[in-house]
Amino acid sequence: MRIIVTGSIAYDYIMVFPGRFREHILPDKMHVLSVSFLVDSLKRMHGGTGPNIAYNLALLGERPILVGTAGEDFGEYRAALEAAGVDTSGVRQISGEFTASCFINTDLQDNQITAFYAGAMAHAATLSLHEQALGPDDLVIIAPNDPAAMARYAEECTALGIPYLYDPSMQAPRLTAEELEQGFRGARILTGNDYEFGMMAEKLGISEAALRRRVPITVMTLGEAGALITVGEQEYEIPPAKPARLVDPTGAGDAFRAGFVKGLLAGCSWPVAGRIGALAATYALEQSGTQQHRYTLAEFIARYRENFGDSEEIETLLTPRVTME
Repeated sequence: MRIIVTGSIAYDYIMVFPGRFREHILPDKMHVLSVSFLVDSLKRMHGGTGPNIAYNLALLGERPILVGTAGEDFGEYRAALEAAGVDTSGVRQISGEFTASCFINTDLQDNQITAFYAGAMAHAATLSLHEQALGPDDLVIIAPNDPAAMARYAEECTALGIPYLYDPSMQAPRLTAEELEQGFRGARILTGNDYEFGMMAEKLGISEAALRRRVPITVMTLGEAGALITVGEQEYEIPPAKPARLVDPTGAGDAFRAGFVKGLLAGCSWPVAGRIGALAATYALEQSGTQQHRYTLAEFIARYRENFGDSEEIETLLTPRVTME
């Protein structure tokens, strides 16, 4: 089994403004808004849903294949992902484009002003999963990306009979009910947080309970309350793992998805797979940035036991899976 991860590939530009935005915005001049903020710091960090998920899968011992589009500035990012254990052979660099970029300016009250530039991501729909020569034993992760690309990958997976995890999450507000239904049609797993599930249910005109049974397996993350896994009529409440510190929630959802998928592929029960996801998310919470955390499998297993007790199933993470080439 191979794991194909599709999703946005982006740089995150993180800025901190040492003041409060509201003190520089005049309510009666909002119609002619023109403001400039001098920031104290700027960091360029690796991001994007596809690489985030792939990076966390690599930490857990997998060799995922990342599929997506990036710009001419992707060289350094590609090298870092390869060094981490991610196969980037499925990433196409687009001539004349920059890699998608997210510019986030945060003030002292944690208010944010964000701008997102799609750049090379706008070409993601030009890629086809047929190029990967996939089979029914493989798994495709369709994470937030250019909507046309997400639709194409879901359609190709359905036509080829390839199981896929569908994760509309941050693109849910943009997708229509028809587009969501198309994504659900052949999905084996649907993931998102509780707010996103509520939004999707409202768009479809159904209850959240009905949405959680729209596909064979749904995984709804609940922030600090953990997660809820629904398999048919059976539901499993997943407790959160305890973070050593809370630094940045960005990327925690992607880490959870990677951990859950790892547990699924390792043959773990639903509760254990969910707990693996919860622990993977906690590592992301403890660092600034989505790919700054590190751990060995032995360290991960030891921390799992600290949070959730002993389990013979968790030992399966130390057994390498046989990957068919």
